[in-house]
Amino acid sequence: MARECYICGKKPISGRSISRRGMAKSKGGVGQKITGVTLRRYLPNLQPVNALIDGKKKKIKVCAKCLKAGKVKKAVQ
Repeated sequence: MARECYICGKKPISGRSISRRGMAKSKGGVGQKITGVTLRRYLPNLQPVNALIDGKKKKIKVCAKCLKAGKVKKAVQ
C-alpha cells in the first residue's frame, strides 16, 4: 500500500526532466538547446488520515483530491 491512494488507487508515475541552455528566441537569443534528459517520478499528494472503514477506525493514505471531494469519512478521536 506504499504511495498509493486507498480510495482511487493513484500511484507515482514516471516522466522526464529536461535540462536546457541558451536564451530563448523571444528574448533575443539564438534559441534553447536541450543538454540532458533524465527520468524522474511524479508522486501523488498523499495524506495519512484516520478514517472509518467498515465501521472501524483505520489509518489510511488518501490523495488530497479524494479528501477535498469528501470521499473519506474521518473517524472521531
